[in-house]
Amino acid sequence: MWNSPVGLKTVHFWAPVMKWAIVIAGVSDFARPAEKLSLTQNGALTATGLIWTRWCFVIHPRNVLLATVNFFLGCVGIIQLGRIAMYRRSQKEGESGAGEAKEGVGA
Repeated sequence: MWNSPVGLKTVHFWAPVMKWAIVIAGVSDFARPAEKLSLTQNGALTATGLIWTRWCFVIHPRNVLLATVNFFLGCVGIIQLGRIAMYRRSQKEGESGAGEAKEGVGA
């Protein structure tokens, strides 16, 4: 591990280790209400995670540690995007349901 091309003496090891902080921050956002999540930020995290996961298997030396952290970053982003979409859908359904209730009362 010490003399490996992706070992402890290289950025190929330390960059993914530090990137886990972004994944942990994303996981901690699971506790935040969906209305406080940013669609663009989570979209960027998802795209970054998925694109770099693929790239990690193309570059040499192949960096499985970096691919793993990027895969989980993409997963966290997808989950957050799903939460945002469900929240926005429920808001639209609530608005349309309230509009129908008002029409029924006035008739």
